[in-house]
Amino acid sequence: MFKYFESNYVWSLAVAAAIEMGAKIGEIEEMCRPLLDIAKQGNDAGTALFLSSWEKGGDKLVALAEEDKAAGCLFSAGDKLNRAAIYFITAERMQAHGYAPRKALYAKFLKTFQEGVELSKEACERIEIPYKNGVIAGLFTPAQGVEGAAPCLVVINGLDSTKEMVYRAGLFPQLLAKRGISSVFIDQPGSGEALRLHGLIAEVETEKWAGHVVDYLEKREDIDAKKIGLLGVSLGGYYCPRAVAYEPRFALGVVWGANHNWGEMQKRRLQREGENPVPHYWEHVRWVWGANDMDEFMEVAQHVHLNGVMENIKVPFLVTHGVADKQIPLEYAHQSYEQLVNSPDRELLLFTEREGGIHHSSLDNTSNAGSMIADWVAIRFQGKTA
Repeated sequence: MFKYFESNYVWSLAVAAAIEMGAKIGEIEEMCRPLLDIAKQGNDAGTALFLSSWEKGGDKLVALAEEDKAAGCLFSAGDKLNRAAIYFITAERMQAHGYAPRKALYAKFLKTFQEGVELSKEACERIEIPYKNGVIAGLFTPAQGVEGAAPCLVVINGLDSTKEMVYRAGLFPQLLAKRGISSVFIDQPGSGEALRLHGLIAEVETEKWAGHVVDYLEKREDIDAKKIGLLGVSLGGYYCPRAVAYEPRFALGVVWGANHNWGEMQKRRLQREGENPVPHYWEHVRWVWGANDMDEFMEVAQHVHLNGVMENIKVPFLVTHGVADKQIPLEYAHQSYEQLVNSPDRELLLFTEREGGIHHSSLDNTSNAGSMIADWVAIRFQGKTA
């Protein structure tokens, strides 16, 4: 993984994720150079300065996009706004829950992302699925070259990502679309808009909200209701198998980073084992799960595991993991795979140095890993691989 900040894994992870989403190295250098010294002080100390520098970089692109718009160059404006949105969400993600500027920056990010998509003429439709006292928002990309109803892969976030981040990484919706697979990237409870705007916290029983997503897709005439799959990234490596195990309408499942026993991993993190994904980690997890203190959080976390769950999966299932993942141990991938005893078509795919994607959720190479996953889904859904 590219480590801009040699001594700071968490900050370097944010840079690597931004690159996978389409950030430009020259712009990264401009935003990160002023942060080199404070990054040495640990994960949490300089996150406010991180926001300031990256928001400034995004604002510069927004100003340039305004000049493009005035000249009638809307495609160019869209490209710049798309990158500005990457810088805004990267900065927002790094902040502590409750840090006041975070809320305004997230609102600016959503506006910038949407305008960038529209000006770029991307095949991306925003959807909203009512759930409890809010909505599950999503980004729908249609399959290419398919007449009538197409298969669809639902893609869900991890602990700290958003639908837009996963949508941008490695051009994954485009990889699926040209294989004849539609996709919808959602902010499930505990992530993105669901958490920030509607207060929908993460749920152990993920099949509850996943069923609502299937309900919505079944009503769309452009979706083959018999070919709806689910893919989970990072903590989605727990969310996804749980949903597929107890929501029988899913036709297949994929985890991009196995997370077999996330509750156990929290105990190991307390012992400083494994890297954290974001600064202000314990504040973040309590926010995601709606816990008031550590005791309440650890009580919830002990239930976030897949022992006794994987055996209920009776459809094709792919477990993937990077062999050098510093956040989630490789042993969890083997545990998930070994417990898929009732899947008629199970596969364990470990990303090695040869093909790349060896780090957490392949943030060192989402393109190669994403292509392999897209091919696996396309073959099971009778899509195209050539």
